[in-house]
Amino acid sequence: MKLFRLSYSLTLLLFAVFPLFSQTSQPAKKPITIKGDGHYAPPKEERLKSTLMGREMPYRVIVPPNYSQSGETKFPVIYLLHGLTGHFNNWTELTKLNTYAQAYKFIIVTPEGGDGWYTDSIANTSDKYESYIIQELIPEVEKKYRVLSTRDKRAIAGLSMGGFGALKFGLKYPDRFVLAGSFSGALGAASFTEKEIPGAIGKTIDGIFGPIGSDTRRSNDLFGIIRSVTPEQIRSIPFIYLDCGAEDFLFTNNRQFTDLLIAKKVPHEFRELPGAHNWKYWDKQVQEFLRIADRYFANANSFAATSK
Repeated sequence: MKLFRLSYSLTLLLFAVFPLFSQTSQPAKKPITIKGDGHYAPPKEERLKSTLMGREMPYRVIVPPNYSQSGETKFPVIYLLHGLTGHFNNWTELTKLNTYAQAYKFIIVTPEGGDGWYTDSIANTSDKYESYIIQELIPEVEKKYRVLSTRDKRAIAGLSMGGFGALKFGLKYPDRFVLAGSFSGALGAASFTEKEIPGAIGKTIDGIFGPIGSDTRRSNDLFGIIRSVTPEQIRSIPFIYLDCGAEDFLFTNNRQFTDLLIAKKVPHEFRELPGAHNWKYWDKQVQEFLRIADRYFANANSFAATSK
C-alpha cells in the first residue's frame, strides 16, 4: 500500500506540473477591481520586515465591516494560503473574497508563500516560510490588528500547495489552530522528487524538502504524521475540513488521505464535489469555508463533538 501511494503521488505530479503553472497569476502591477467589490473598502496591504526571511514580506488583511467603529472589540482570524506559482494577492484579486467577508465578523489574512510549500527550505536558508508564518506573521497580525489570540478563534486554510500548508500547520501546531481546511490540496507534496519530475519544480521541491528519507520530508509528510498519531494526540488535532473536485488531478490523493483519517478516527469532513483545479472552484469553496469557520468559531467544542 505504501509503495502504491508513493508511486501514485509521483505519477500524479508528472501530469499535474503544467496545470499548476496556469492556475495562478503573478502579482498585479496595478490593483484589480473585482466586479461586485466596489461597494466595500479594499483589503489592507501590509509589509513585514522579516528577520527569518531576510526581506520584506507582503500580506493582505480584510477586516470586518465597521472595524474602525467597533472600539476595542477583538475578532477571530483566518489565515488563507495561496497555491504554487501564486502570491499573497491571489485570493483578493481572483475571487470575490472581499465581498464574501463582509457577512462575517472575523479578520482574514492572506500571506505570501512564494513557491516554498510553506516549509523551511534545506537549500535556501532565507526561505523559512513555516517559521516565518508561525513565529513572525501571526504575532505581527496580533500586534497590529484586534485579533483574538486564543486557539479557538484561529483557523487556517488554503488551496493546492496552500491546502498542504494549512493541514500541515494544523497537524504540527495543534495548539495554534482550532480548524484547518484544504481545497484541492496537494497533500502528498513531501513525497515528490526531481527524479520523477525533471526541471525547475522538481529541483525546487528537492531543495526545500531534501532527499527522500530526510528529517524535513518526514516532519512534513501529512500521511506519515497521521499514521504515527496516537489516540491521545488525536484529541488535540484541530478539526480538519477538506474538499476536492471530482475532475481534479489531485482527487485520488485527497481520497487516500481521507481514507487514512477515517482509519485513524481523526475528526474531519471531506466533500467530493463537481469541479476541477481552478479559480471557479476555489471561489465557490472559499465561501463555504467561511460559513464553516463562522459556525466553528461560535461553538468549536460542540462542532467537534458532533463531527466525530
